[in-house]
Order: sequence, then structure tokens, then C-alpha cells
Amino acid sequence: MNILLSLLISLILILHLYFVWLEMFAWTTHGKKAFKGMSDELFLQTKAMAANQGLYNGFLVAGLVWSLLIEDMAWSENIAIFFLSCIAVAGIYGAVTVQKSIFYIQGLPAIIAIILILTN
Repeated sequence: MNILLSLLISLILILHLYFVWLEMFAWTTHGKKAFKGMSDELFLQTKAMAANQGLYNGFLVAGLVWSLLIEDMAWSENIAIFFLSCIAVAGIYGAVTVQKSIFYIQGLPAIIAIILILTN
């Protein structure tokens, strides 16, 4: 995997590591700053649900880290494509169902990385 692609995947996994932290450990504190349209009581009511979402983001992080550690280029790219596709689908779904900016924050970087892999 080339350096540019590895850096992009690293940035995406760092972003999702932030989501893990925000959703699992800081939902009722920093989550309020990230999602300003929600009431304080809603943060308390959705704390367990947000932690579950954070756990799923953790699996995505683990998959992207794994893709960077695989020495066989074909396997590395295939694993990266799978986990980046999961992120892209989540970004598209989030944009349609929650907020359009989710696509730009989550979906678009994953799609760009997939395109770079496929055209490499």
C-alpha cells in the first residue's frame, strides 16, 4: 500500500477512534458540543445506545489497523476495501437519516480511499 493511501486510512481510523471515545466515554460531556441540537436529557437517555455505536466504530478501527499491518498487498487492500465500504455505507445512511454532513465527515473520505485503492 502506498504512503498516501496509508496516511488517508490512518486519518480515517483516527477519526473513528475519536468517534469511539466520544460515543463510549464522553457522550454526556463532549457529545453535547458535537451534537448541539439535542437536549441534555436526550444525551442521558441515549448514553447506552451511543456506547453501542462507539463499539461498532471500534471494530471499524480494528479492521483498518489490521489492513495496515498485513504484509501481503492484495490482502491488505481487500481488507481495507471491506472496512472502508462499511464506513462509506454508514456515512451515506447517516447522511440520509440523520444529518447530511455525516457523508462529508465519514462517507466521502472512505469513498476516496476506496477509489485510490482500486486505481492503484
